[in-house]
Amino acid sequence: MLKMKNFTLNTERQGMYNITKDVTNFILDSNIENGIAFIYCPHTTAAITISENTDSRMIDDMLKGLERAFPNYEDYTHNEGNSFAHIKSSMMGCEMFVPIENGWPSFGPFQALFFCEFDGPRERHYFVNIMECDK
Repeated sequence: MLKMKNFTLNTERQGMYNITKDVTNFILDSNIENGIAFIYCPHTTAAITISENTDSRMIDDMLKGLERAFPNYEDYTHNEGNSFAHIKSSMMGCEMFVPIENGWPSFGPFQALFFCEFDGPRERHYFVNIMECDK
């Protein structure tokens, strides 16, 4: 069995948005006991990642670290002027797999799933596909 849902998210200029609850609720509603959830971001200036969920300052630190690693240089040649956002998206990645065991996503105790915005504000979308697997 395969289930799919398209989620919409309105973002600020930059940010990391905890989407764990929405994805978890979709998994629970799917009634799939064992499988894989595939989370996909169809944007070239945004990303999907799993990171710590216990200290809200982690989001600021992550964004600061990405800004230091991939600053907005004036000598980029991309016409839209957002090469830094494309680079961050490419480095972070646009997809994530999460195992489903006994009807629940198998996150670690300190993990959460985040949608990362690098070039907002925008209306963004992400997809969650759930595939049932034999145990």
